[in-house]
Amino acid sequence: MARQEFKYRILVVDDDPIIRETAALILASQGYEVRTSEDGFAALVNLRYALPDLIISDLRMPNMSGFELLSIVRRRFPQIPVIAISGEFHAEGPIGLLADAFLQKGGYRPEQLLAKVLELLRLSPMRPSIVKSDIAPVWTPTTDTGYLVLTCQECLRSFSCPQPENSDELSSAECLHCGTEVRFLRGRTPKKK
Repeated sequence: MARQEFKYRILVVDDDPIIRETAALILASQGYEVRTSEDGFAALVNLRYALPDLIISDLRMPNMSGFELLSIVRRRFPQIPVIAISGEFHAEGPIGLLADAFLQKGGYRPEQLLAKVLELLRLSPMRPSIVKSDIAPVWTPTTDTGYLVLTCQECLRSFSCPQPENSDELSSAECLHCGTEVRFLRGRTPKKK
């Protein structure tokens, strides 16, 4: 029986379908397992199903930019190396970028991308193995409006939802931005004297 070779997983995030699919084809031709996402929200959904060994992300995208995505990735999965790509910045990239490498769109060849991927994968641990713990429910005070404003712990965006009837029970609402279930407890507002 032949031993199956380990395949690194790479997540490519770009709102331009041509760039996204071209990068996926180049990486797949080298034996990488490639997933793609069209923006930061789709990437967060992708991360819920399987952690990649490396992320390649555009910085300017609609809905959730690469900057926002990378801040979440750095906080939740600091062991995953990231290559940021953008056509709006010079070769050194923007100041304060939360990425391990930067490539300027239109300023690199496929061989350079593959070399950078290989370099970062050699430096990083194989298959990140952080177990996601259950996220504690959010506590939110009751309001007179009949709606609550919750903040999703996955994408860090706020959204409103109808206030449940019973304030002593654990409730949940689906994040309007990324689809994550946000669990919450509704507290009683102290009465004014």
